[in-house]
Amino acid sequence: MSQPVLEVFSIIKNFGNISALNEVSFTINEGEILGLIGPNGAGKSTLVNLVSGYDSWSSGDVLFNGSSLNKLKPHQIGGLGISRTFQVAQPLSDMSTFENILVGALFGKKGRKRSMRFAKKRAANISDLLGLSTKNRLPAESLNVPERKRLERARALAMLPTLLLLDEVMAGLNAKEVDEAVDVIKHIRELGVTILVVEHIMKAIARLSDRIVVLNHGEKIMEGTPDETFKDERVIEAYLGKRYGQVTT
Repeated sequence: MSQPVLEVFSIIKNFGNISALNEVSFTINEGEILGLIGPNGAGKSTLVNLVSGYDSWSSGDVLFNGSSLNKLKPHQIGGLGISRTFQVAQPLSDMSTFENILVGALFGKKGRKRSMRFAKKRAANISDLLGLSTKNRLPAESLNVPERKRLERARALAMLPTLLLLDEVMAGLNAKEVDEAVDVIKHIRELGVTILVVEHIMKAIARLSDRIVVLNHGEKIMEGTPDETFKDERVIEAYLGKRYGQVTT
């Protein structure tokens, strides 16, 4: 039986009097792709920020391989083996595409022990995997939106993560590009990486996920297989409204 990589226990996150997350708990097992979905404002990106160290929680705990991430900074969490993408791709504009990926390869898990030779080889392999090798010498700022999305994934993957957090990496892509992204993410899992995917494109989530966690107004309302999730009345209501949920029951 696979071991838990990430364990989220009763996480509460408050912004003043506003509750962004309320008693959210779930586990991601080794080698699993877990989908995280919910309407806008449900708390998905807040949760990714907490796991990756860009914000702190009010109560509860998050364990990575059995150890708490409480009060750790992003670079410390990256060093443990967690990397992430951001919704808005922001490459290092004064560097080439390859140099952006190389930055990821020089940091992350055991980053201080990596040689430049290893990092360059890692960056080249990841560039090939993400279809960016023809863009390696170009300034990163010259890339279009789909290419910048790929660069986000490439830089995060170059960090040699145990757990990869993908925050809406398919937003703005056309149908063909979404299908390509799904195939690449599946391949990344085959390389031994456990993945959390935050996404609004339900077709992609259904194809990717072993299990899905659904958030609404900061609370977990459903956890199950894709088939179970998309048939659940609470999920239908959260996405399409209470009247639609009542009509479909």
